[in-house]
Amino acid sequence: MTENNSFVSFENNQVGLLFDDSKHPKYPIRYYNVINDNGFEYNMFSSYYGFVYEGSFKLKRRETDFHLEAGMFFSSSEEIYPYGEGKMIAIEVLHTKGDYPKTNFSAVSLVGGPIEPEGRLKYIDGCTDSLLIPPVKLGDPCFNHLHFPEKIDQTPHTHPSHRIGIVADGHGECITPFGNLPLVGGMIFIIKEWDGDSYAIGEDGNEYPVGTHKFRTFEERMNVIAFHPDSDFGSTDINHPMINRTMVNGVSASTLDDIRTK
Repeated sequence: MTENNSFVSFENNQVGLLFDDSKHPKYPIRYYNVINDNGFEYNMFSSYYGFVYEGSFKLKRRETDFHLEAGMFFSSSEEIYPYGEGKMIAIEVLHTKGDYPKTNFSAVSLVGGPIEPEGRLKYIDGCTDSLLIPPVKLGDPCFNHLHFPEKIDQTPHTHPSHRIGIVADGHGECITPFGNLPLVGGMIFIIKEWDGDSYAIGEDGNEYPVGTHKFRTFEERMNVIAFHPDSDFGSTDINHPMINRTMVNGVSASTLDDIRTK
């Protein structure tokens, strides 16, 4: 493991629990690296997000086996067991703790991918991203694909919650005031959250917010998978496509208290 005040990286030959943040007051999670049939632990009080980055897996859910090749992803709050010959990351969200009970969060059961060559949404500094698994309700976690073309040099920035992910393919560099780290395919990482108050001294002797970073690419593209434990985006019970576009005498049902489901 390599760590500074912004970034943590893990060897992808380490099996099982990599990062235990189950005591986080808002977003309790655990982060695993699964190799073949080893390293995954199912908890009936948790939801799971995963991404296969090498080889292939069968994901057993109920009586069905879902086949996942490298580049594919999933989420589930049901009992699941991955098995196969390959490597995948798995994020366990302890959805009965922290802020998650406020929205009765549990992950939707979904299998998708493989990821596309580029993101569908414009991000910053020439990068694009796609919401692979969006937040079903406002505040829920989300799973993202971030694409970096060649010769990208991002603006330094922070995030208000941990970013947990892996370099799916390509090569680049993570630049932080506390030291730089190479980014290569299969690298598992965490970008530390900035709580708005925590600062640390950089290599130049100046003070910076914890978690300050930027990504840089050179002559090669790079694709990154990033899990966000929260969001400021998503539907609510009075603002979602079904209710917004249900019209009663030309008026959206989202504004009609008498008929909205209580």
